[in-house]
Amino acid sequence: MRTFQLAGIPLVGLLCSLFLGCSAPPAQELADTLVSTESGQVSGVSSEHPVVRWLDIPYAKPPVGDLRWRAPQRLAEVSQERIPSSQGDILCPQEPGEISGTDNDGFVGQEDCLYLDVVAPADYKRGAYPVMFWIHGGGNTSGHKGTYDYSALAARKGVVVVTINYRLGPLGWFTHPALQASAEGLDASGNFGTLDIIAALKWTQRNIAAFGGDPDNVTIFGESAGGRNVYSMLASPLTEGLFHKAIAQSPTAQSYSPQQAYNADMQFPNLDRGSWEVLRELGMDNGAVASKELRELPLQALLGAYYGIDKDHAEPLIVNDGDVIPQEGLLAALANPAYAKNIPVMAGSNRDEVTLWLGLNRYFVDADDVLFGVLPPKLRVREPDVFDYWVKQRGRGWKVRSVDQALGNLEAAGYGSLYAYRFDWDEQADNWFVPFSQVLGAAHASEIAFVMGAPMYGSVGEYMYPDTDSAQAMTEIMMTAWARFARGGTPGAVADKPWPAFSTAQPEVMVLDAGSGSAEPFKDSPGLDGLLAEVAKTQSPLSDLETCMLVWELVTTVGDAAYDEYQQWNKGSCASVDVPAEKAAVRAALTEKYGSPDVL
Repeated sequence: MRTFQLAGIPLVGLLCSLFLGCSAPPAQELADTLVSTESGQVSGVSSEHPVVRWLDIPYAKPPVGDLRWRAPQRLAEVSQERIPSSQGDILCPQEPGEISGTDNDGFVGQEDCLYLDVVAPADYKRGAYPVMFWIHGGGNTSGHKGTYDYSALAARKGVVVVTINYRLGPLGWFTHPALQASAEGLDASGNFGTLDIIAALKWTQRNIAAFGGDPDNVTIFGESAGGRNVYSMLASPLTEGLFHKAIAQSPTAQSYSPQQAYNADMQFPNLDRGSWEVLRELGMDNGAVASKELRELPLQALLGAYYGIDKDHAEPLIVNDGDVIPQEGLLAALANPAYAKNIPVMAGSNRDEVTLWLGLNRYFVDADDVLFGVLPPKLRVREPDVFDYWVKQRGRGWKVRSVDQALGNLEAAGYGSLYAYRFDWDEQADNWFVPFSQVLGAAHASEIAFVMGAPMYGSVGEYMYPDTDSAQAMTEIMMTAWARFARGGTPGAVADKPWPAFSTAQPEVMVLDAGSGSAEPFKDSPGLDGLLAEVAKTQSPLSDLETCMLVWELVTTVGDAAYDEYQQWNKGSCASVDVPAEKAAVRAALTEKYGSPDVL
């Protein structure tokens, strides 16, 4: 996802540097929970909830050596060996950070990372529970299964939850002629992370009954890039029958042609980290390199080249290869009856999505020293009207592009059971240093804690997900709606208010909130053109330059970039403004004045 990200570090990551989380006590192996799978035998471990968890189960061969940049391969034969318990979280290779839960120097993770976890109610042997299959977010460049513990959801709502890893960044999505020249079938796709998710779904179909799950009632759900991967599963011709319902939480919806993913000679200047550019960064000849040479690249060198490229523009992840993702692109494929799964689908966004990135940026927020810098600084929003307007319009834009348009496309393909929501809960536990409810609010990813029933992001989660009546009420709303949808294909009523279906004729969206607004359906679906027209005619607190920056964000993020819309907006009033260059100048100015664009 791309936002007005002057510093590049999410709010939560910086807050975690102030509030250090404590590690949980190690889980204990439980007697009489040994399950036989095609991957081997695995014993369950304990939780604070009445559930059983089975951790670190391999679902495909390790994609290492000659299997790097190939479609995942099924494990050769049914194994009777015991699957060992790992000594820590297994991560696919990525940068360290708050999403991976690491603060290492260099890069973290291992290429042998195709593992999944399962959590089920304690009486899992009794019957077939609905299965919920979680696809983590993180821009398809970061994140891992171990961040998410759905034990409370499994215990309270009687569901089996599967959480997975999949290849990320340059190992997950990489399209290069040298790899394709010697590849056959899906090995030529470039969508290796997408194929991992499909492989994990196939494993789930073959094995989940042993954990008490119903293979005929599987709901995929994911957030952010995980939501985009949910859309990929809906669009792909390879996923028929693998799942029966889908939930996309704050999804993004971009996809790219193979030509864009390679981006030879930087043909597409608004793209970064295409495979041509990565190899150039490595000092390799794109025209002469061989697939064997690429597969033998040291991992750290590959990651260093990929992440060493500044990402000022879009990043080509999810490729319209014609096999895994149709050539017309992700969003267009959702509207094509040829790929329709005709299952219930729910999608939604959070009201204040972009505060996760803006809430500690010095352009919007200032910090006052306390006790000469001995204590953390006291934060305050510089110009609340500018901040609030920007956040509101970007939140609406996220909904328009990734929820309204996608659901409308699904309707055009023949889907009949569609539901939309907006998450509005913003009653965080403010403290004297940080007004969380103002600078964070209903931020991107904040709804996940309420579906899990557990805080995220270390001890800062105690502020984002406080132990209050309102938070507990919100948890019950989210868990109940998600579990009802997984069980029967409809989220049901919220606070005694019916949740209406979504259609282009009646684009009703359920507001999810346990606070003063409470749950209530509403309509606000102007489309991208309508939203841009509103920005043009509305007197806002933004300067002309800020307005152009906002318009750029509205047309180039979340969905496929519409650069022509930017050039033509408001009779070309922003056509001469190079927004990426202007943002770089702002970052440089803030760094020169404060040492960093961030307040912490």
